[in-house]
Formats: sequence, C-alpha cells, structure tokens
Amino acid sequence: MSEDLAIAVKDAVSAVNDPHMGVSIVEMGIVESIEIDGSTANLVIRPTNPGCMSVTRIAAQAKTEALKVDGIDKVKLTIVGHIMADALNEMFNKDN
Repeated sequence: MSEDLAIAVKDAVSAVNDPHMGVSIVEMGIVESIEIDGSTANLVIRPTNPGCMSVTRIAAQAKTEALKVDGIDKVKLTIVGHIMADALNEMFNKDN
C-alpha cells in the first residue's frame, strides 16, 4: 500500500515544474526521495543550487500536489542543501 501511495505522490509531484527550466522537479532530481508513513508523505527536496530563490515556490507546489493524493493527509517537507533550509523546513512543517 505505501509503495502504491509513494508512486501516486511521485506522479502528482511530477506535475510541478522548475520555473526556470520548465522541466518536472522529479525529472530534474530536485525531489530526492518520497517515503510514506501511514497517511503522511515525507518529501526530501534538494534545489539545484544552495541559493535557489524558487525553492519556496517549488516546495509549496509539491506539498499542494501531494496532498491531492487519496490516502495522503499530511506532507512533511525536508529541504536539504539550501542556505535557508532550517528556516524553510520550520515554516513548511509548523502545522505537523
């Protein structure tokens, strides 16, 4: 079941494109991993550079798309490799 959910979340998040390249963030490798824990999707996002100004938008869109998947009630985002990763992770996960 969780493998099916992970595939569904990956498919949903694939709809999010990098705003500069116009390519799916999954194809670009920006979504480093997707793990399912019950009804929670854990997404690890690694932007293409440590100062990427679009990471907030990318992460917000990925969270929105993942929450549309049947069976997913919560999304935990972990942004890695960004100069503001700690602040962004706190912001995106404050309701978790």
